[in-house]
Amino acid sequence: MGAVVEWYDFLLYGIVAAVVFNDAFFPDISPLAGTLAAFATFGVGFIFRPLGGVFFGHFGDKIGRKTMLVWTVSIMGVSTALIGLLPTYASVGWWAPLLLVVLRAIQGFAVGGEWGGAALMAVENAPAKLKAFFSSGVQVGYSVGLLLATGVAAGMQAFTSDSAFHSWGWRVPFLISVVFVAIALWIRAGVPESEVFREQATERKLPVLDALKRHPAAFFQIIGLRLGELLTMYIVTTFALAYATKQYGFDSGFMLTVALLVGGIGIVTIPLFAWISDRYGHKPVFITGAVIGALGAVPYFLSMQAGSEILVVVCSVVLVNIAHDLIVCVQQPLLTELFGAEYRYSGAGLGYQVAAAIGGGFTPAIATALVLLGDGDWHWVAAYLAAGCLISALVALTLKPADRAVESTRTSA
Repeated sequence: MGAVVEWYDFLLYGIVAAVVFNDAFFPDISPLAGTLAAFATFGVGFIFRPLGGVFFGHFGDKIGRKTMLVWTVSIMGVSTALIGLLPTYASVGWWAPLLLVVLRAIQGFAVGGEWGGAALMAVENAPAKLKAFFSSGVQVGYSVGLLLATGVAAGMQAFTSDSAFHSWGWRVPFLISVVFVAIALWIRAGVPESEVFREQATERKLPVLDALKRHPAAFFQIIGLRLGELLTMYIVTTFALAYATKQYGFDSGFMLTVALLVGGIGIVTIPLFAWISDRYGHKPVFITGAVIGALGAVPYFLSMQAGSEILVVVCSVVLVNIAHDLIVCVQQPLLTELFGAEYRYSGAGLGYQVAAAIGGGFTPAIATALVLLGDGDWHWVAAYLAAGCLISALVALTLKPADRAVESTRTSA
């Protein structure tokens, strides 16, 4: 539930940025440049995710996972609600985009500490033979968050006029976040601390430095492993929302519905694929997803070019619910077990968020810039997506067995 709230808040920003923020906060520049600027503010949140990963990871390894998770969801909820209350450029000038960037940075800081703590609580409490299945709940939280964010935004767009949605309707989804945060805090307050943390807790001054010294290659491995996941998701659910509507005339409501659909399907496919991976191996499942993502890049954009809504839906499901979900369903055990339990929050959390900043935060902006480079053409974006997926597959092929320190985790679980 905490992951649902964190990702609802974080993903909602990207959805609204694609359809509203260019006009509300950057009206004095061209439409395409305004979209690029809106996506750049989307990326700011990812820059601050590693900082949040370091901060919450440090105290998560010293104080405990549970306490940090309460703080992350609280900070996220407040910053998201404040975005819903922001004045626009028409009211306060350049103070509006400046405040937007500050609040987006705070969002990134909060979500930076979320994944590491949530993944560890799940992995460290899961049965040894079902680690991927049980910990896939963290990624299901992402899908539910995407479903809620897209659904609320699409609902407001459907029940208000276009002018009303751009004027005030976009604010409602941000303000609704307060309700979700209250529910998440109530649930998290009753969750016990990880038993593995209690057994492995030490008085390390800087756990992140221990993680860097003992497992320096793991940070680069995590970046490579996450490229396929990040590019498939953010190109389909964020970049395409603006590109397909402006370049090929697709209705923005239809593109929001596509994002709604893949979010809903992910609730089923992620735990299903995770269960399969626990039976047949995490790496084969991961590599299969990455290869499918690379192969699906060109057909996805060809479906847009053809103007076929049916093909866009099919290709979106292939990229997100097959390629992406096969990758993310095994990430929790694959990534967290690269580090010892005593500095795992710091190590895995930082690596995960650095990867998010590099491969995810600026994906919509990079893709938009590649469109500019290609004079509106999509071929460079497809190459970008395919290359990221192939890198993930190659890194997974070279991945060595999990760190020996995890054996104590499995025994206690």
